[in-house]
Amino acid sequence: MGLPEFLIMLLVAGICGSIARALAGNTRGGCLVSIALGFIGALVGGKIAQMLGLPEIFSITFGGRSYPIVWSIIGASIFVAVLSLLSGRSRS
Repeated sequence: MGLPEFLIMLLVAGICGSIARALAGNTRGGCLVSIALGFIGALVGGKIAQMLGLPEIFSITFGGRSYPIVWSIIGASIFVAVLSLLSGRSRS
């Protein structure tokens, strides 16, 4: 995987992470947090889909690797929701 493919993957992960944060109601963090959530979401969502025997609904292939868009958003949303539950709300 070359530099252009890697940059595209970062962009896609950032978009997926941003959508997941918006769905879960979390606004803390910036672009790097969204990218990290996109990658974590792809791992979590892909694992959930694999365990349940579900197909990849929508994925983008670049650099010889497939990136599951829908499962990334679902996995990142679940991950953000669990983190929000564990961390609780701050009392200002």
